[in-house]
Amino acid sequence: MLNGTFTSTEAALVADRITDISVVSPDGVAHLDTTAWSVRGDSSFLRFETGGSGTYVVGVATRARNLDLEADAFNAYLEGDGITDVLDARRRGDELGKAVTERYSKHVKAVFQVGASRSSAFDTPLGYPAEIVPLQNPYSLSVGSELSVRCLVDGRPVATQAVIAGGVHRGATIEERMVRTDHYGVARITLDSPGKWYVKFVNMVEVMEDDVDYKSKWATLTFEIR
Repeated sequence: MLNGTFTSTEAALVADRITDISVVSPDGVAHLDTTAWSVRGDSSFLRFETGGSGTYVVGVATRARNLDLEADAFNAYLEGDGITDVLDARRRGDELGKAVTERYSKHVKAVFQVGASRSSAFDTPLGYPAEIVPLQNPYSLSVGSELSVRCLVDGRPVATQAVIAGGVHRGATIEERMVRTDHYGVARITLDSPGKWYVKFVNMVEVMEDDVDYKSKWATLTFEIR
């Protein structure tokens, strides 16, 4: 697991920040203890034994933590991660020069294939505060297919959410693209390249609290297209 970008890591995620580790297999959902989690240098590793052939999902959720950001850094983060609604609101409110404190948590899922058989539990929601649920099995798709994903916040579909997709193939970057979810919280991404893909969103709201200006919930889904 990389804690930074899709291709580089800034620091390892330590076990005491984790609230849940789930593995979805053809046999159901298992919740792993953090003893399965280890840290080596700037990366984190999860070790477990797979069962029968099928499509698996691993999910990890983290505790919320606060982050202080200067105005320019926060504005650049909003622009880069597709949180343009918040950026536009800051612009309208003449707050682009305001430093902030953000409380954020991360909720990540990876879909991977064991053996040749495709199984159907890949779309099992894990109940995370923010979550991306694939509506097709990525390992039944090919280059040029459209993948639909449902974006959930607190268990409910979130409409008009900005969603970013991209990835890497043989060391080359798959160009990012942004789409919006529909009324049912569904975003559709055309998988126009083989490679390791990610789909992600950040759901952010302004709050009226003494020590926090914004709360955000991050969700990421990764998979591979052969």
